[in-house]
Amino acid sequence: MSDTYYSPDDLPKFGQIAEGAPKLAQKFFDYYGHVFAPGALSAREKALIALAVAHAVQCPYCIDSYSKGALEKGADLEQMTEAVHVAAAIRAGASLVHGVQMLEHHKKLAM
Repeated sequence: MSDTYYSPDDLPKFGQIAEGAPKLAQKFFDYYGHVFAPGALSAREKALIALAVAHAVQCPYCIDSYSKGALEKGADLEQMTEAVHVAAAIRAGASLVHGVQMLEHHKKLAM
């Protein structure tokens, strides 16, 4: 039994997801490979974006993977931390902008 909810041993097994639908998995892995290939954005920039998104969606496997990937692609701690703060700011902004709904309800119901 693992002492964490998410077992770090599961991440390297990700390829096994193909067992139930190999054609779909292959399409995903092909797409994923193309997405992360250098293009208009460098591999380092994409790794930093992925790291930020991993924090936004709160995926521990992704955080592990993209922390390692960002480091391997030349990102430093300051860049990685800033990317995480960008994700945090977007999450906070998304919560706050929904406050407009609350304000509108207050205006209608408090009259």
